[in-house]
Amino acid sequence: MPNIGKIPANIYYTTGKKIRMRKGFIYAVTAYLLWGLLPVYWKAIKIIPPYEILFHRMCWTFMCCAILLVYKRHWSWVVKLKKPLTLITFIGTAVIIGSNWFTYIWAVNSGYIVESSLGYFINPLVNVLFGMVFLKEKLRLGQVAAIIVAAIGVLYLTFNYGSFPWIALILATTFGFYGLLRKTAALNSLEGLASETGVLFIPAVIYLVFLQANGTGSVGHITLLTTFLLIGTGVITAFPLLLFTAGARRITLTTLGILQYIAPTFQFLIGVFVYNENFPKSRLIGFMIIWVALIIYTAEGIYTGSKNYRSVKSLI
Repeated sequence: MPNIGKIPANIYYTTGKKIRMRKGFIYAVTAYLLWGLLPVYWKAIKIIPPYEILFHRMCWTFMCCAILLVYKRHWSWVVKLKKPLTLITFIGTAVIIGSNWFTYIWAVNSGYIVESSLGYFINPLVNVLFGMVFLKEKLRLGQVAAIIVAAIGVLYLTFNYGSFPWIALILATTFGFYGLLRKTAALNSLEGLASETGVLFIPAVIYLVFLQANGTGSVGHITLLTTFLLIGTGVITAFPLLLFTAGARRITLTTLGILQYIAPTFQFLIGVFVYNENFPKSRLIGFMIIWVALIIYTAEGIYTGSKNYRSVKSLI
């Protein structure tokens, strides 16, 4: 009779790794899907001015982070903010991410969802460019080619379509700088988000109280559903970030790099097919050039990753 009571340890390890990666894949996909559906959420509270949505988002996101940190009983990281450089870094990231959030909210509710999606399509290429300029990282030939093709796409949109894609470039640039600063920051995602929103929490509360006292605030003058959606801006900011963090820890960077296009793809489709934003042929050509750049960038990353894996495996 075979001994089925003893299962080799490597089978447990392999099975456990597959389950971990499967969960990570689900977490990451869910996060990107939620980010991709954000235009629908902002459109649902379009009646509220973008700057007021931003300040509410800051306040309620901080509250969500604080609740999670209390639940986890995790406050030891706060001492790190006593270091001037760390504090200055998170003041900087707070201002940058606030600018990014405001631009995106305004753009969505002003009918520029498609152009906003372009910003997040080209963001990976901006990150690579910033890595070269600020971190002295060496670019591979495929990365250089992708950046050049993307630049051609932006120039095409500017001169052929007749409109400089400033919304897309502001979103890509601010998020690029945000990623650059967070890359060297001393705190993880939840702690960092709590610090950033905490920096602006008091000014945001003061301003919102001023609006309410002045009679120009939205609370009390909007439907109960819209009020709940306004409060929910904290949840829709913090929850996808936590899912993303959990997913990033379980799957490879190559997989994560491919999945990152889910969000702007959904945003693009929502803009064109749900809200019927203008998307003529000349603009489609510009987008297609940039999509070619992303295909080059992704393919080069997959090839380099698999090549490095084979090299390491041959040494084992």
